[in-house]
Amino acid sequence: MSDDELLELARELNGRGEPYALVTVVRAVAPTSAYLGAQAIVRPDGTLHGWIGGGCAKEVVIAAAQGAIARGEPKLVRISNDRLQPEDDVEQHTMACASNGTVELFIQPYSVRSALCVLGSTPAAAEARFLAERLRIRLADTPEEAPVVLVATQGQGDEAALEAALRSGAGTVLMIASRRKAERLREIMRGRGIDETLLARLQAPAGPDAGAKTPGEIALVAIVGVLALLRGRAAAPPGTAHAVPGAGAPSALPATGAGDRFVNPVCGMAVSIADAVHVEHHEGLSYYFCCDGCWLEFRKEPDKYAAIEEARRRSVG
Repeated sequence: MSDDELLELARELNGRGEPYALVTVVRAVAPTSAYLGAQAIVRPDGTLHGWIGGGCAKEVVIAAAQGAIARGEPKLVRISNDRLQPEDDVEQHTMACASNGTVELFIQPYSVRSALCVLGSTPAAAEARFLAERLRIRLADTPEEAPVVLVATQGQGDEAALEAALRSGAGTVLMIASRRKAERLREIMRGRGIDETLLARLQAPAGPDAGAKTPGEIALVAIVGVLALLRGRAAAPPGTAHAVPGAGAPSALPATGAGDRFVNPVCGMAVSIADAVHVEHHEGLSYYFCCDGCWLEFRKEPDKYAAIEEARRRSVG
């Protein structure tokens, strides 16, 4: 695949909002078939487009790229048998080829860690959308498409927007509101038939108390709250099943795994059940996800990934 073709693929994936990782060789020491500046794109399912060296490095690179996609954070990877001083910011792997050689790669994920829906036509809502785009948080048009919803109505249709957000299936609903106002809205939602499980998904105020006054400051604080959720720095509200309301009762049977871990069928990564960000139930099995991107991808084509999971279950006996 030529450089132009690789860039065109990246544009297509960005346009469709699909996650991937761009891998670049930043150092190559002979003997190795990799060369400085070589690039490849790795997708969550492990498909590799481009060239970053032969089979000695390929599997390591794919696994490292999948991990970067899942976490949404870049990494520097070294594949070598040389005894080098360990570095905190370098992920070290041994070279499988007997010929040795050293390859260092920079992996930059373009992860759809989450889709955020911002409700409201207020100045703070507009500022929040601007900040989200700058942070490469994909914006969804409707609450039903997003695991995180930010209600930034500020008195302009608060009740209708909050009800729509809570009924949408979003895992977390953040609202720009004081605690006092949020409690009043909770009572109104109860009167509209919103049960406590859905109400538990509401977080208000939307971010830390920073004394924000202007629309820009208010939006910044709210996006900090959103980012804390996406980066795993804040706990999701209790009682969030992360499943669409009305779905069948949750199953206690997890998909393929060992002990408290199982394999995510979208990206192939092992996920801790206890630390899962999302849980999705499909045809009697529970699927656990460590990031929003894989969860959203699964929800688009559950039968496809259920078939992948079934094939994996058979392969491991």
